[in-house]
Amino acid sequence: QVQLVESGGGLVQAGGSLRLSCAASRRIFSITAMGWYRQAPGKQRELVAAITSDSKTNYVDSVKGRFTISRDNAKNTVYLQMNSLKPEDTAVYFCHALYYDVDYWGQGTQVTVSS
Repeated sequence: QVQLVESGGGLVQAGGSLRLSCAASRRIFSITAMGWYRQAPGKQRELVAAITSDSKTNYVDSVKGRFTISRDNAKNTVYLQMNSLKPEDTAVYFCHALYYDVDYWGQGTQVTVSS
């Protein structure tokens, strides 16, 4: 099993930055892929960014050039650096891990971007 704990959400003005952290309970180099999803009120959960065990990354088009996903294997932590935030980025952000074909989720952290 994998436990995931997110931190770093909050309230920020448009154009500002936040960094989300996701601490995993096991060595992340053994996890196939980790990523960040978000869910806004009344909308489906969507993939924002993902990173594989060999550090290949993938982003949804709406955040390309603004968000960066990274990993620190020594700290068993994955980060999401979010710059140039927009009101439409407001959502609950969830950390995700795929480990032996099983999906694991964090509890979510709220990100609110005011205009």
